[in-house]
Amino acid sequence: MAPVFADRSVSRRQVLGWASVLGAAAAMPGLGRVAPAAAAEGDWAAAPDKAKAVEQAKEIITYGIPDDWANYGEVFKQFQASIGVQDGKHTDTDMSSLEEITKFDAEKSNPSGMFADIGLLWGTVAEKRGVVPGYLAPSAEQLPKGYKAEKGGWVATFAGVPALVVNTDAAPLVPATWDDLLKPELKGKVGGPGDPRTSGTAQTTFLAWAYAHGGDAANLQPGIDFAKKVIQQYNPAESSTDLLAKGEIVLWMRYDFNCAAAVKELKEKNINAKVVIPGVSIYAPSAVMLNGYNTAKMDAMKLFMDYVLGDEAAAAFAKFGARPIRYVLGQQQLPAEAKANWLPESDYAKVKVVEDFTQIDAEKIAATWDDEVLGG
Repeated sequence: MAPVFADRSVSRRQVLGWASVLGAAAAMPGLGRVAPAAAAEGDWAAAPDKAKAVEQAKEIITYGIPDDWANYGEVFKQFQASIGVQDGKHTDTDMSSLEEITKFDAEKSNPSGMFADIGLLWGTVAEKRGVVPGYLAPSAEQLPKGYKAEKGGWVATFAGVPALVVNTDAAPLVPATWDDLLKPELKGKVGGPGDPRTSGTAQTTFLAWAYAHGGDAANLQPGIDFAKKVIQQYNPAESSTDLLAKGEIVLWMRYDFNCAAAVKELKEKNINAKVVIPGVSIYAPSAVMLNGYNTAKMDAMKLFMDYVLGDEAAAAFAKFGARPIRYVLGQQQLPAEAKANWLPESDYAKVKVVEDFTQIDAEKIAATWDDEVLGG
């Protein structure tokens, strides 16, 4: 899961007060294993018709993919140009991962959205709900298990690293590790990453805490123990760049590329800031999810799934600061200019690659947060 630090009532990776993923999911009829949306009219197994795709891609409608989220605006323009669309449009409605899945389901009789950006942990939820098609682009064959849907409908695109953006003018100290957030000088000054019951960013940050304290995807207890402590340090207000600029929070947990964008924005206001990779963290992929019900635009969607894993899209993501997923997995090289604004590689020496995200249950994390962090 947000457009980078734009002031908006619904942030890309913020929540709107959903009770929990379990409660929201229960509201979706028949959440158990549902047949893919390929059952809708149209042949998802067929190769994309490029002539039809040109017409379909004249306006790309998305959920949770604003133009300034990981440079998707440029990615969409380049894709449209690559298939011959002139003066293409992109329209987005900002949502969290769970909201996007729910939206695909809600509009299935009259689908509008084509794509959504979800935290990778939500991919299996989308498959269970049956909102994605049984389609994977040819380029997806290069991705290992856990970085693409089991039967089709979503693929990992790029990764962010849970990190910190620090207002160094206001901070009494600059943390170097997650544990530094527990120091008394930061009480009430820490901006949280969102709600792990609905937010992909918050879930992967929670997972990073587990890895940083000796746990892993199968052992969340160290993350639970740290979470109980760090939430006591949070400022109760919803985190924002405005609060960060004012010093009401002195740091904010975000993905590294969001943090870098925030530093740039704060420096334009003559506020000194920096990005900190707090020791051990993880590469946390986002994924593009196709709306299986929108068969009227499936040719364009099929082509885009292939395009988004290619070199041109990778360079656009990298230019923004996001790490293309095939680069993270050692499958792709990037030109030096694409990495010009990246932090030094040495900052990422302790960042872990999670081998298979499908083994991590988003619903379990939500329940764990409810029962053992908030209720423990």
